[in-house]
Amino acid sequence: MADSNAETSLRVYGIKNCDTIKKARRWLEERDIDYQFHDYRRDGVSRDLLLDFINRVGWEVLLNTRGTTWRKLSEEQRLAADKVEGALELMLTQPSIIKRPVLQSKDGHLLVGFSLETYQQFFFREA
Repeated sequence: MADSNAETSLRVYGIKNCDTIKKARRWLEERDIDYQFHDYRRDGVSRDLLLDFINRVGWEVLLNTRGTTWRKLSEEQRLAADKVEGALELMLTQPSIIKRPVLQSKDGHLLVGFSLETYQQFFFREA
């Protein structure tokens, strides 16, 4: 495992206390896959980073509409997040609404979310 100051080929973005993040990190560590962890709460999340993610996977993929943070929003806030700019602003102000984890490989591939099958494919796609 790497901390946020290490130079590695893989970055994992999320929130430290998230159960899904814990599962993903455990999976990586069990396979001795080195990574840099970026905690949105501790390290922040920039507009440029989110725009890069949105350009590559779409805002609909990044916006977690199934979690507690989404359920706590007002109807007005939910409606405002129905377009890219509104979703971007919501993710910037409430990073816990970004689907987790987001993995970024050195070659630029992104993977959003966690499942055993997709991780296996992501890391061993050339095997």
